[in-house]
Amino acid sequence: MTAIVETPAFNPNSFARLARLSLARTVIELKTFFRTPEQVFFTFLLPVLFVVIFSTIFSGEIEGGPPGSEPVEFAQYFVPGMIASGIVAATFASLAMTISIEQQEGLLRRLSGTPLPRSAYFAGKIGLATVTSILEVILILGIGVALYGVEVPTDPVKWLVFAGVFFLGIGTCSLLGIAYTRLIPNGGSASAIVQPPYLVLQFISGVFLQYQQVPAGLQFVASLFPLKWMVQGLRYVFLPDWVAVEDYGGEWHIEQVFLVLGAWLPVSFVLARRFFRWNRGVE
Repeated sequence: MTAIVETPAFNPNSFARLARLSLARTVIELKTFFRTPEQVFFTFLLPVLFVVIFSTIFSGEIEGGPPGSEPVEFAQYFVPGMIASGIVAATFASLAMTISIEQQEGLLRRLSGTPLPRSAYFAGKIGLATVTSILEVILILGIGVALYGVEVPTDPVKWLVFAGVFFLGIGTCSLLGIAYTRLIPNGGSASAIVQPPYLVLQFISGVFLQYQQVPAGLQFVASLFPLKWMVQGLRYVFLPDWVAVEDYGGEWHIEQVFLVLGAWLPVSFVLARRFFRWNRGVE
């Protein structure tokens, strides 16, 4: 006799309960975040400070387009890269550090003994990352437009690309931050272990300088990680096509941007499932 395996029916009440708990957990995460000045500074003020400093110091124009093309102000080039970097700060860096601290303080161990579903805890973390990323974009873009004359696109297709890169970046980098906690031995060392690779990736991904100035070997390394593709996708939104000829081999390769970020999303999910430990030291 062939055994019949019944698929559990979808329970709307359970889904609604999980949604309520996830929303409640997101509110708690937001309150905790804004009550921690160090987190607010690292997530919001540091990227904004970089925008102000770099856009003020490097206030010239980027030239190199075909005859008759308008040069690009450095701020127009720099701001999309800082938006991508700010998303990584609000997701990967912030989650990796805060979750590691909560592991050390025993918060996760205590939460595991409560009726709170573990999925609601992670939904709260990703909800926090989403809200802070949105605020980060508003701050950076607002300062760029108000103080440095950054022009926003009027083509709705470009805004669709912006939204796609934004949400793929949030999902991928949040999951990678959760997975990265496995490399952090304790909360006290979280900042020292998270910030150096994040800072290096910013430089080799062309956040602080033109991508064509990055050596080819480092460009290859950058192409293995999501940040480079997030920067490339967001620069397509804000810059003329001739910049891609100079920096990205002739065109923006938006299909490849979404292909790589779309591939990174399930990979980061598998990594988070494989390497995250609810209780530190438990295999």
